[in-house]
Amino acid sequence: MIYELVVQFRRWLLVAGILGLLPMASFAQSVCPRPAASSAIGQPTDLFSSGGVLNVNFKYNTATDAAGRTLFCFTTLDGVQSPTLHVKPGDTINISVQNLVPPPPRNAATQTVSDSTNTCGNPLMTTTSTNIHTHGVLVSPQCHEDQVIHTMINSGESFQYSLHIPTDEAPGLYWYHSHVHGIAEAAVQGGASGVIVVDGIANVQPTTSGLPQRVLIVRDQPRLNRGTGAPSLDLSVNYVSVPFTKATPAYTPGVLQIKAGQKELWRLANAASDTPVDVQLVYDGVAQPLSIVGLDGVPVNSNLGTAQGTPITQTHVLIPPAGRAEFIVTGPSTSVANAVLSTLAVPMGAAGNTNPARPLAKLQAVATGPTLVTEVANGAALPPTRNPSLLQATPTANRKVYFSNSATAFLITVDGATPVAFNATNPPAITTTQGSVEDWIVENRAAEVHEFHFHQIHFLLLEVNGVPVPAAQQQYFDMYQLPLAPAGGPFPSIKVRMDFRGPDVGDFVYHCHILLHEDLGMMATIRVLP
Repeated sequence: MIYELVVQFRRWLLVAGILGLLPMASFAQSVCPRPAASSAIGQPTDLFSSGGVLNVNFKYNTATDAAGRTLFCFTTLDGVQSPTLHVKPGDTINISVQNLVPPPPRNAATQTVSDSTNTCGNPLMTTTSTNIHTHGVLVSPQCHEDQVIHTMINSGESFQYSLHIPTDEAPGLYWYHSHVHGIAEAAVQGGASGVIVVDGIANVQPTTSGLPQRVLIVRDQPRLNRGTGAPSLDLSVNYVSVPFTKATPAYTPGVLQIKAGQKELWRLANAASDTPVDVQLVYDGVAQPLSIVGLDGVPVNSNLGTAQGTPITQTHVLIPPAGRAEFIVTGPSTSVANAVLSTLAVPMGAAGNTNPARPLAKLQAVATGPTLVTEVANGAALPPTRNPSLLQATPTANRKVYFSNSATAFLITVDGATPVAFNATNPPAITTTQGSVEDWIVENRAAEVHEFHFHQIHFLLLEVNGVPVPAAQQQYFDMYQLPLAPAGGPFPSIKVRMDFRGPDVGDFVYHCHILLHEDLGMMATIRVLP
């Protein structure tokens, strides 16, 4: 049924654009506005909580751009698209969502995703359903919070979220996006995403105090042009497209203005549906140091944001789809002729996408840079320890799950169980109990990379391919890319420690965050009992 929904959804996108069921390009500029390729890269609008509350009214829209690509977007009542939501630990985000996407054709496929015990919104999923996932934030998986399995907001319907940010949430970068299984890839490719910033990183990483903070959101979208060396998908930065062309140079990125020689905190979210990026900043051919202060919303070397951390310096950082990296950069001097933020090539495997090296943005040194949000360390107490001594904890269970591909589906399976594609009505693949600590080995048995994501909690990385990681790399993640399975060799794997000692109980999911793979079955449910 899910495969049929995916096929019908893609057919609907094509037919809707051709027959005018979706708004055309001129309307797209007013509903889901997109800057011209190679234009200046601006900042998303910032919305801040006040008195512990942030109230947001979203309309979920669709439109078609000049190239015939279907767009999706979350916009506020005054037309602001994908604003950055700034909150503090302990705040509440109230989000009202109204789905304005036209209803699907009368004979379009539907699927029942809920019964009387778990209905949240509409019990039927259609090809135009939506919902919101607050990726990485430790928000409850109960209805009206971060519940993605059964929450359906169908055409013409409204839904109310009340998202309670924990008082011990790590300060850093998170994001939100539509997460309806079977049609998540198209919604995210269409641009239905934005970021959440949990303030307070300057107290945990003092080197960030007082620095201008620049939000950069990488997205992917269907490719405009074919040709030798063409990627499977084009990329964009803050909606400024970097399309592949047959001309030389093959890419013309947008322009990012920065004050010459100025230090900035860059908060980069990979909101692409399917495309990993390996970002690098290069000045006149020389890779620049990136002082990494946060990964996946967690300040590095900080015990999940509960102690002062120390940055990690690298010249590039691999960010899988849905991953985030926060790092300090120094802007180019006026003598630098060519300053480029780029991605290195990321091999995806024989069965995977083509993902070559390409520029993301061209930096332009100016006398006065744009006005950006800053955060100053204020001496506030650090959050209480969410996971005391997780590294020293004794696991209560050891599990192995693995990624694999079949002829018609992508699968994630508990070792020893029968492989089955995800369905919202499936029983949980794993059941555990609140208070447990578990070690999982996640293995890749496929001929392409896969991206491991776990909802509701972060996991602690312990090993890569059976080798313990150095202390500096024992970070907390909610995303990690598993490399390719070598021919004739052992399957690549990671070992991670899961902490279920927190407040969240109920059903939530883990999956590959290459969303085409997730849409075609590579997801499973875990149930945490109280």
